Amino acid sequence: MRTLAALAAIAVSQIAGAQEPVRLYAAGSLRAALNEVAAAFTVATGTKVVAEYGASGLLRERIEKGEPAQVFASANMGHPQSLAKAGRSGPVAVFARNRLCALAAPSVGVTSATLLDRMSDPAVKLGTSTPKADPSGDYAWELFEKAERLRPGAFEVLSGKALQLVGGPDSPPLPRNRSAYADALASGKADIFLTYCTNAMQARAEAPGLQIVTIPDELAVGADYGLTVIAGAGPDAARFAQFVLSPAGQAILARHGFTTITATEIGK
Repeated sequence: MRTLAALAAIAVSQIAGAQEPVRLYAAGSLRAALNEVAAAFTVATGTKVVAEYGASGLLRERIEKGEPAQVFASANMGHPQSLAKAGRSGPVAVFARNRLCALAAPSVGVTSATLLDRMSDPAVKLGTSTPKADPSGDYAWELFEKAERLRPGAFEVLSGKALQLVGGPDSPPLPRNRSAYADALASGKADIFLTYCTNAMQARAEAPGLQIVTIPDELAVGADYGLTVIAGAGPDAARFAQFVLSPAGQAILARHGFTTITATEIGK
């Protein structure tokens, strides 16, 4: 199990005592799932986890500036890999997968077959996250690029009208106890919101009238989530990373709608 062995072998700091909590920086889409994972880890080990959630790109920047993260769970592979390349963290492991869905207000009247037409309609407000700062925004722009190959001119239309409502450096913080995506649709800020399917599920749990639209295969975008232990972190940080990758951690992620990884992938 080379990935687990590498995570466990990250340089351990003598500063961090056994009683100190693990400091987790994680993508906002992981809040519910990793809060549950952290609680289970605490029950199993007695070690607490203090989590900071936000847009993965912004969290990476904060880590680069010296904030005391110990484990970084990103909604893409690029941000943790950039830390690893700079020597700021150990190896990066895929620990979960997600995909984009379209979350729509009941009045929009959209299906998978009509999604591109409705998103392109000038009268429909299209919400996204902020590219570069938040991988969800990057994935939305990847969808726009796929639309361009199907329909020349679609990228300019979609990227030009997309409202970058969350995930940017100047965006309001995500609410802790309710869905920002449900709020955006309820307030009329957006009619359709491109977000992770897990986020869409949480939003519809709050507002059952919302519609989750599966993105058609020709436009579909998947997301690999990357996990890394920050250089100099204590041994409990590596243990927590191992717990996320363990069957217990993966089962929790699966309950929250993430696609989990196989034992073969963990061993790579």
